[in-house]
Formats: sequence, structure tokens, C-alpha cells
Amino acid sequence: MTDANESVEVGLMLYRDCQMAMVHGMTDLLAVASTISADRGGPVLRVSHWARGEDGTFRRSFDNRPGKDGTPAILVVPGRLSGIPDAEEAAPYARWLLDRHGHGATLASTCGGAFLLAATGLLSGRPATTHWFFAEQLRDRFPDILVTEDKIVVEDGDIITAGGLMAWTDLGLRLIDRLLGPTVMMETGKFWLIDPSGREQRYYSNFAPRLTHGDEAILKVQHWLQGKSGRPVAASVMADMANLEERTFQRRFKAATGMRPIEYVQHLRVGKAREMLEFTKRSIDQIAWSVGYEDAAAFRRVFNRIVGLTPGEYRQRFSSSASLTAAA
Repeated sequence: MTDANESVEVGLMLYRDCQMAMVHGMTDLLAVASTISADRGGPVLRVSHWARGEDGTFRRSFDNRPGKDGTPAILVVPGRLSGIPDAEEAAPYARWLLDRHGHGATLASTCGGAFLLAATGLLSGRPATTHWFFAEQLRDRFPDILVTEDKIVVEDGDIITAGGLMAWTDLGLRLIDRLLGPTVMMETGKFWLIDPSGREQRYYSNFAPRLTHGDEAILKVQHWLQGKSGRPVAASVMADMANLEERTFQRRFKAATGMRPIEYVQHLRVGKAREMLEFTKRSIDQIAWSVGYEDAAAFRRVFNRIVGLTPGEYRQRFSSSASLTAAA
């Protein structure tokens, strides 16, 4: 087995109520990769957990290869199920992460852990992802970050961010690829039955429009559009519903929702189409017509742009009948 002195350390940072399933799962995933690498004469991974003590200092609370002190090559911040940390809670962790980064550590996060990375200031002007549910909050709190919630993993040199709660598996494979090489990464994926090919969060996320923006006229239109089941509506009709001049309506709608009215309606229509693809056996052309597209080819283009899959690919992955068939 490779000597422990040749190991590379990956540290997992613990904080209150963080997702321990991710911490333990990542620890096991990296341990399997380390064994596969060692069997081939390659380097091994030292996996440690770091906790903040009552005196404010950070120490290893777990270490699978106890050895010399120092900064891990990579520090990973998990998310948590009870919500994202506020600025006050994040501050001491952000200071420590910033210090470790200054000593050469690459920083990584999963899910809401991106908020702790963002508190360091290192994400300013850089791309990052988080759980799609938290994406708007990340934008609002840190407007300088280029939030790309469609991506499962955003790898930007010394900063790596991963999306949803289970995206730690994707992040883990990226770390294994980076530290131990693609062969070990592929073998680890096979052992864990994890598909190492690229995925995107937009395959899974539902359209969650902004509704807490405080513009009552726009909110009235949003509620009205929701009842239209995604049918096409002209911007002039929406402006009349809001009792606004059309140019003013367009400006206020974009400011409130982050989208132009036509984009918003497209997302509603695609959301309705996704539901029909999952739970009905209607043809794709019939579904296109049902959500207001007379041109099925145009529907396919819009669907692919928003979801990242064609309607046929989406149905194959996510339809309830496909799930039942796979389970049979």
C-alpha cells in the first residue's frame, strides 16, 4: 500500500446541523477511491473532518490517516437541511476558510454550503452553483456572484461548488478525478453505481417564480397566469391586467421576476408540458398543442433550451410509466 506520507488530504468542514449524510457518504466515497488507487500503486487520500471548538479554533475531529498537521489540499463545506446560515453564523467559518485558502487550499461546497463560501468574498465575480431552491437567495445576498443553478457542479480552479443535496456524489467524483485520475474516478463510479457523465440541475428543478417581490400589480398578473395553465398570453393583455402602460409593465415585470413576460410564460408552459410528459401518454405534438404551441418544432426548441433535454429524452427519464417499467 502507498505510504501515508504520499497521501493527499481532503477536509470536510462541520457546522451546526450540517448534512451528515453528505459528510459520511463523502468520507466513504473517498475511502473506496483511495483503496482502488492504492491497489494500482497510486496515491491515497487522507480524509478529515474539521470542527470549531468553544475557543473558536478549528481542529480535526476525525482523521482516517492521522499524521502531520497542515492545510488540507481541498476543504469541502456541506449544506444542511434546516436552512442556510445567516451572515452572523457564517462569519467565523468564512474567516477560517479564507485563511485556509490563503495557505493553498482549494475550497468546495455542496448545496447551501455555497453561502459559507460566498461569505469569504472569494466568489465575487465568479461562477458558482447551489441547490436550485436557494439560487435566488444566493443572488439576492451576493449579487456579484454569477449564479448558474442549472449546473450540478461548477469547477472554477481553486473554487468548486455543487448543487443539490445529493450533488456531493458528483462533487466527490470530480475530486477523485482531480486528485487520483480518471481511471480511479471511473472505477469508483462503477463500484458505487454512480453515473459519472455530466448532469444538470435543470433536469430536476421545477419552475419556482419569485412571488415575494412586493409589486402587487405584477403579483396579480402572476397569479392570473398560473390559472391560465401555461396558455400563451400577449404582453399587452398582461399589461391591461396590471392596469399599466405596456412599457412600464415590461420594466416592472422584469424587475420583479427576473424574466421578461414572454420568458415567464414559456417557463409556465414548459412546466405544464413536463407534467404531461411524466404522467400522460399523449404524443409530444399533442402536448405541444395543449400548452399553446401550434408549431411542435418550436415547442421542442424552447423545451430543450429551458430543461436541457428534448421532450422525448425527458419522458424517457422521468415518466411514471418508465419508472414502473424499470422497476418491473
